[in-house]
Amino acid sequence: VFPELSVEENLLVGGYTRRLSRGQLLKQARQQYEMFPRLGERRRQQAGTLSGGEQQMLAFARALMSQPRLICMDEPTMGLAPIVVEQVLESIERINRELGIAVFMVEQNVELALSIAHRGYVLAHGVVELEGSAAELKADPDVQRAYMGFRL
Repeated sequence: VFPELSVEENLLVGGYTRRLSRGQLLKQARQQYEMFPRLGERRRQQAGTLSGGEQQMLAFARALMSQPRLICMDEPTMGLAPIVVEQVLESIERINRELGIAVFMVEQNVELALSIAHRGYVLAHGVVELEGSAAELKADPDVQRAYMGFRL
């Protein structure tokens, strides 16, 4: 997020590489406001004054302006209040479900990540140690013990 730019300016920057007219970019920005109504309410506000959750939503919306097939997210919920974490997770699910965009998410909170994931991968020192469907990994006693704090 570019903190000195407004919410709307951030969105327009996100669509810049598509070489659309300003009118087309503004139309696409309106689509983002439909998906993230809070951004529409704050479209003239400087991005640096948004809350952490609002900035995260702006980052998602700006990425969507380029109409990607894949979005990579690194710790999208880190440092956010629990209620905001829920909103961010809902946004990630909607991006995948409604727009058909694949989401690759790196998240240390395994339980949280597997709650919305289709598949999961456990890395140790850059090597894939485990992989499987989210349901398989959630049910795996080793994953529960090592990454989810369960005592078996």
